[in-house]
Amino acid sequence: MLGVLLGCVHCGFIGCASTPLLQSPVASGPNYARPLRPGLSALRLVTDPARLPDLAGAAGSTDPGLLEAFDESLVWFAAPSSRRHYPFEGITHEQARAGLLAMRELVTGGRSPEQFRDAVLQRFDIYESVGYDGSGTVLFTGYYSPVFRARRAPTGEFMYPLYMRPQDLATDPESGAPLGRRLADGTTAPYATRRQIEESGMLAGGELVWLADPLDVYMIHVNGSAKLRLGQTFKDDDAEVMYVGYAGKTDRPYTGLGRSMVEEGLVAADEINMTAVTREYRRDPQRVIDLMYRNESYVFFTEYDESAWPAGSLGVTVTAKRSLATDKKIYPRGGPVLVDTSSISFAEESRPFLQLMLDQDTGGAIQAPGRADIFMGIGPGAEILAGGQFAEGRLYYFVLKPEYVDRY
Repeated sequence: MLGVLLGCVHCGFIGCASTPLLQSPVASGPNYARPLRPGLSALRLVTDPARLPDLAGAAGSTDPGLLEAFDESLVWFAAPSSRRHYPFEGITHEQARAGLLAMRELVTGGRSPEQFRDAVLQRFDIYESVGYDGSGTVLFTGYYSPVFRARRAPTGEFMYPLYMRPQDLATDPESGAPLGRRLADGTTAPYATRRQIEESGMLAGGELVWLADPLDVYMIHVNGSAKLRLGQTFKDDDAEVMYVGYAGKTDRPYTGLGRSMVEEGLVAADEINMTAVTREYRRDPQRVIDLMYRNESYVFFTEYDESAWPAGSLGVTVTAKRSLATDKKIYPRGGPVLVDTSSISFAEESRPFLQLMLDQDTGGAIQAPGRADIFMGIGPGAEILAGGQFAEGRLYYFVLKPEYVDRY
């Protein structure tokens, strides 16, 4: 479970999707969260053929999920609000949308891997992320949508709420970035911390749904969405199911629980996983709750229709292993990307991960060119994959050459 623990508030972000519990490796490791220096771009045009991605290899990784992800991005580009985010570093809205259509056409065109590679090189300029180190190294973690039991009203068992977005939460109208708490005179101030919110009861009346455990609440916060079973038992198939997702977050800083537990000596850095966190929580819940409070960031939720869930930060449904969360301040939204890293199998064996994906989400801990978060899906199986996702790799973006834009 290292990825989810280290890393998403996919805050989807799932948005959230995206904030593995640790946020980044311990202090002695690489600083994947190193911010981009002002005035620099997170993307670099690939001019050296030796640095091009394995496009022929990626051609064999297509499946119905990829086409679904393409279509979700097309829905976003069709919305007038998408135009607010372009031009982006010289890329126009028309160019970005045409590039999406062009890549979808190439993926579905029945070309051989070599033909696909040649067609992509002919029509697109390829950019690589500069990564955390300027050499293209990106840390890929994972996020998912968990499944928990819950109730719409509090009971003796279900006492811990998820809150709806409060009216005084201020966000940037263009980027959606949190600005703080809107005061009566129209100014903003830093929002209350996680501890202040939960201990003061300041949001009473704004509860959306109730969980049985503070750790369940926290896990939904760091992943940004959840499927909630409202029956008497977890396996009650006839019970109502509620789908919740990201509705906003405070401006407070994110600190990963896993990282805090390692720093406090509760768990060794190479042993941090969800099992270890749960074990420590059952042994000493208050101590772990106090460490949760070090994460001052707080996430708010809304109920989704099943057909629109789980939704990423673009407001469209994210797709397992095809939706990527990145820092939207420095990367363009909605377009095709190529991820070249490694992942784990359900047997927790490492294997190559070379896939076309769509940049459709963001996350509370995903705020630098050296970070990206892969949406792994829904439920326990996805939890295994997301928890084990912690690997360096390369990230590539495709920009349609201007002479091809009018064709789409």
